[in-house]
Amino acid sequence: MSERLSLELPDTLMRSARAVASQTHRGIEEVLIEWLDRAAAEIPVDQLPDEQVLALRDLQMSDSDQHELSDLLAKQREGLLSAPGRQRLDLLMRQYRSGMVRKAQALKVAVERGLQPPLHT
Repeated sequence: MSERLSLELPDTLMRSARAVASQTHRGIEEVLIEWLDRAAAEIPVDQLPDEQVLALRDLQMSDSDQHELSDLLAKQREGLLSAPGRQRLDLLMRQYRSGMVRKAQALKVAVERGLQPPLHT
């Protein structure tokens, strides 16, 4: 589900978005939505509503990404990882690490808010 919203954006932001859209052959709306998605992913966990904190606490890497990560790690151990494979492995590892940090932050916030008991007593 999506919602239509009208915004008045600063000229500098629009120039940047137009330049990126032109360089990447995408629509300006797609570029701006991508930027908003990234910014939303960086909202401090303690500012999220309870349901989003709990969802983030329970977040898992997708099965396909987990499988791909395992395969790439195995190829790396065997010395069979190509340059594109290394790039993909780096991306997946960054996503995994970032997700684990956010998940740990969500767990801390959930305990602080009383949404779940502490892991140890």
